[in-house]
Amino acid sequence: MRSALSRLLAASLLTGSIGLALQPAYAAKAPDISAQRLSSIVRTLSSDAFEGRGPATAGETKTVNYIVSQMKAMGLQPGGEMKGGKRTWTQPVPLLRANITGSPQLSLNVGGKSQALTQGEQVAIRAALDGSKSVSIDNAPLVFLGYGVKAPERNWDDFKGMDLHGKIGVVLINDPDFETGQGDFGGKAMTYYGRWTYKYEEAARQGLAGLLIVHETDPASYGWNTVKNSNTNTMFDVVRDNPKGSHPPMEGWMQRDVAVDLFKQSGLDFDALKKQAQTRDFKPVELKGATLSAKYAVDSQVITSQNVVGRLAGTKRPDETVIYSGHWDHLGIGQPDAKGDRIYNGAVDNATGIASLLELGRAFAKAPRTERSVVFLAVTAEEKGLLGSEYYASKPLYPLGKTVGVINMDALDPHGLSKNFTTSGSAQVELLDDLTATAKKWGLTYSPDPHPEAGHFFRSDHFPFAKRGVPAISYGSGNDWVEGGVAAAEASDKAYTAERYHQPADQWEASWTFKGMARDLQMLYTLGRDLANSKQWPNWGQDSEFRAARDATAADRR
Repeated sequence: MRSALSRLLAASLLTGSIGLALQPAYAAKAPDISAQRLSSIVRTLSSDAFEGRGPATAGETKTVNYIVSQMKAMGLQPGGEMKGGKRTWTQPVPLLRANITGSPQLSLNVGGKSQALTQGEQVAIRAALDGSKSVSIDNAPLVFLGYGVKAPERNWDDFKGMDLHGKIGVVLINDPDFETGQGDFGGKAMTYYGRWTYKYEEAARQGLAGLLIVHETDPASYGWNTVKNSNTNTMFDVVRDNPKGSHPPMEGWMQRDVAVDLFKQSGLDFDALKKQAQTRDFKPVELKGATLSAKYAVDSQVITSQNVVGRLAGTKRPDETVIYSGHWDHLGIGQPDAKGDRIYNGAVDNATGIASLLELGRAFAKAPRTERSVVFLAVTAEEKGLLGSEYYASKPLYPLGKTVGVINMDALDPHGLSKNFTTSGSAQVELLDDLTATAKKWGLTYSPDPHPEAGHFFRSDHFPFAKRGVPAISYGSGNDWVEGGVAAAEASDKAYTAERYHQPADQWEASWTFKGMARDLQMLYTLGRDLANSKQWPNWGQDSEFRAARDATAADRR
């Protein structure tokens, strides 16, 4: 027998929209969010016609035009860069685009024996982002560098002053305390030192000729298919004054079994060295007699992608801004899967976020204007390292000091209703307190990030804002479904990660109800509207590493 709660929720679903039967007072205030329209937008954006929405492709042109047309039709105003004294719909984002030309020639040499490496199988080598037009490495020595971390504030240095110029580093993914759950790096929760982006940046600072990250599914939080599909296609980066300061000539990943065998042939025990690397006494270990050679050409050029920006100006304090954000891009056309499908449709990741952004824009456009301005920001190149949001945060169209907060939406659950919600990471921020309080009015409870070891806080578009002090959260769908509970939700999430995430199979499904998303968006609308009609300025917690950056702009908010 179903509970009274289940029966009441089921009755509300029969109306075709979320009627909020449990909270009639808020049902009257919240907009009608259409689950059917959410489904239609996701289906359109993730169709083969959009070619996987890769930046700087025909798929981008079609995607940008679609988002702009939707924003125009619903009554939003252009919120992008200024031209001729008027706002446009976009913010141009210059990016360095790089492709490996042909098949890279890759090989290991151990004890005089050469072993060819196949791109996408044993290794996944990224196109060079240091500006090089070619990479030519001839028998470079290999050295194991633990987790590749240099963190003075934690008294941690995996490099110990070793001269690494001309060498190839081999490092582990995640943080030194991931395995034990205890230590100086947040226990199971990943710090930025665990992210692959940091490891490549540190490799460049150390003067390495290249860096190979050993892939393991649990500490990475995804399988090899995700690594292969994300790193063997077109690479992008923001245009840097000194790209060699952020990228070594060669960047890539290595399968764990390849690393284990490589260490064994060099007379080393991979698992034993992994344990040593979890201590601050670890010292670099040369793989004696082991070298790597790599040769490939790189087609590298600067292109321009687009952030899409809609806006509704505030009636009293238009210079103060609440931002909703989501990334429009996915992986485009890449390596074929077992069925020969090469289009990475990106239905959940992140057509759901853009559908949410557009539905929120529609709701705000229909309602009376708020006192503060509301911006709807669809960013590019998230899949290439949060590049669109990084560019906006570094060159904001609206001052960060007067940005009230950022509510980001990335890969929301298109299934039914849940009893809770989460966020990417569980940072101390008053904006999360506001979200939690608002959600309670819908009977939703907050559950901290169930997988902090995956480092989601550093993997969504709120992070470039957060590190500059702007209160920012990335909303996550709940993991306690009304129908099926935690077990069903976790099973669905695991299946998605293994079978669909960053794979061509991330496609729209007719069985998706979008009822949970519709209900969640009513709540997120209320959160943003309350902020946009208030004089509140959320901040980070007293112990947050982002508090000082926010406090530094306090004069802007007087």
